[in-house]
Amino acid sequence: MGSISEAMPDVEIPLIDISGYIKGDKEQTVRIAAELHSACQNPGFFQITGHTVPAELRALLLAKLAEFYRLPTSQKNALHRSQSKCLRGYEMLGEQRLEIAFADQKEGFMIGPDFPADAGFLQGPNQWPEEEAIPRFREVFTTYFEEVLALSKTMFRLMALSLSLDEHFFDAFVGSRDSISMCRAHRYPPTTLEMAHKSRGIGAHTDFGALTLLMQDDIGGLEVFHKPSQTWHSVQPTKNAFVVNIGDMMERWTNKMYTSTLHRVISPISSKDRYSVAFFNEGLLEQTIECIPTCLKPGEKPFFEPITAEAHLRSRYKRSY
Repeated sequence: MGSISEAMPDVEIPLIDISGYIKGDKEQTVRIAAELHSACQNPGFFQITGHTVPAELRALLLAKLAEFYRLPTSQKNALHRSQSKCLRGYEMLGEQRLEIAFADQKEGFMIGPDFPADAGFLQGPNQWPEEEAIPRFREVFTTYFEEVLALSKTMFRLMALSLSLDEHFFDAFVGSRDSISMCRAHRYPPTTLEMAHKSRGIGAHTDFGALTLLMQDDIGGLEVFHKPSQTWHSVQPTKNAFVVNIGDMMERWTNKMYTSTLHRVISPISSKDRYSVAFFNEGLLEQTIECIPTCLKPGEKPFFEPITAEAHLRSRYKRSY
């Protein structure tokens, strides 16, 4: 796949203010839904502002994550995801490979809703460092998780409106007690200009689930692939914005009307680490993902056979680990 072309103008990543919907402004809601409909088709990535996740909480979480990743390796490995059947906990540099030529140069730490140890696929208890090691880490991360979960439910209602569906079409999928949601925090160590082409923070991939909400710091490195020109383009950090992208599950659901876009993270050429926190709302495992009626034009046939969310997710996780 090509690199960023100097001759190509940068692909615009739409910036959408959703505050009008949150305030109940019907006229603004129509505008927001239309903007979402356009952004989800091309490029499949956009950024949102006007949300309800406090800036102070976001800054505090990034500070706590920096503390966590400074812990001795032995303390982090004591929380390794291999001890969790639902992949909760710590992930070392190079463990995941989303692009064949590169082992991902990132550390990760994942949490989700606490379930009993015998719960279903991707469900179970979290692992946490001792309170003495990082005071308030669990409290801050859990509070952030709940705030972004609420924002995700808001985004799915807007997604429903953007597809000319009832506003509550996705409510059970994303808002049920057994809905699968995960939050993964990453640290990307810096690299040099000379080594950048030999390194990848995260290899090129599409997201597995339905919708991703990403908080990133100001270092940069996230890039999206523009199919028409076969070039990569950066997603510049925007203050107070969340990056939102469509996942494979939503592409199936919308019969390719909404695009699951290939993206990657370049290891930062910087003197500082890069931090980001991705929230994935994967929905109910037993949900059948099949073509939404408003996404099928007369005479068309669905591109995909119906599949359960669990079968889809199991297939994708098996290929990446």
